[in-house]
Amino acid sequence: MAKNKFQAYFDEKAPERVVLVKLLTGKNEEEALASLNELWRLTETSGGEVAARLIQYKDKPDPATYIGSGKVKELAELCKNAEITLAVFDCELSPSQIRNLEDCLPEVRVIDRSMLILDIFALHATTGEGKLQVELAQLKYTVPRLTGQGINLSRQGGSAGIAARGPGESKLETDRRYIKRRIASLENQIAEMEKNRMVQRAQRERSGICRVTVAGYTNAGKSTLLNFLTNAGILAEDKLFATLDPTTRRFRLPSGNNILLTDTVGFIRNLPHHFVKAFKSTLDEVKYADIIILLMDASDSECLNQAEVTRRLLSELGADNKPLLYVFNKCDEAEKAEGGFLLPKIEGAESDTVFCISAKTGEGVNILVKKIDELREKIKK
Repeated sequence: MAKNKFQAYFDEKAPERVVLVKLLTGKNEEEALASLNELWRLTETSGGEVAARLIQYKDKPDPATYIGSGKVKELAELCKNAEITLAVFDCELSPSQIRNLEDCLPEVRVIDRSMLILDIFALHATTGEGKLQVELAQLKYTVPRLTGQGINLSRQGGSAGIAARGPGESKLETDRRYIKRRIASLENQIAEMEKNRMVQRAQRERSGICRVTVAGYTNAGKSTLLNFLTNAGILAEDKLFATLDPTTRRFRLPSGNNILLTDTVGFIRNLPHHFVKAFKSTLDEVKYADIIILLMDASDSECLNQAEVTRRLLSELGADNKPLLYVFNKCDEAEKAEGGFLLPKIEGAESDTVFCISAKTGEGVNILVKKIDELREKIKK
């Protein structure tokens, strides 16, 4: 017999069984399937077990249920037979679509890609600022979707279900005015923290120390690189969004000069805009950098597309005019693949700004450090 929603929340021994739902319109099908595979990894990072995938081929989304009434019936049958309690849609659903889908799937919770990503942020937030930023992003995303949340609004306290946890989840009540007051309070607290961060940035700027920020797609190895260079001791796991809070460490270059290295939160395609707004103070680290290292996972076949996503986000953050070093990480793993690893050509990048390294073993890192040293000299002249 299929488990009901309440059993899924409190059964901590078994992971929640999930179905991934994707709409393919025929445009950029390869990219769409890559996004679906990424959703699979996001689900596993959040603690779910992907039991099935459902793909709908349709010219455009259905305004009522996104995938159409016939496909919803197929989804309901699939969830019943496979004892699935959570459906994750690889898109951003409207409040009415969530409500209509939950009406058609009475024993299944429905969330979208943004809700899943926010859940992972809640899972990995460790600092006070990080927790406040996650709560703010969750609440801003939840406000217009209150009518479609159903059971989600009845929970109190920490819960084990995916998209059912986080520092602010126990405060989600049906009173919109309360939530709006909470949002205002969070924004004020984060603004105060941002003032402190600005003071720290001003002090660094006065010190004249070159600031180097490591940016890139989630799980590209940013924390591993910072750990290798500075023994920073940052958590580095083979998971998406293992690091949420920026970490800055001093590093001594071969010339004897010091730089400040900063590890940032990873980027991802279709990053929720509420996340960008809530995490503005920490994402701004890239805007104030003197040099940006754009780190890519060479072992991932999507690395060039991921690099393009990162470049777009850097542009949105106002950091597209900074000196960029394109660094392919995990080259040792990529070389094990059939045919080995050939350094791809990056449009608009000079050959002396593209590097191949392994942050895990240190291979090629000394060449990268030498280039940073050269750039620092040019910038300070």
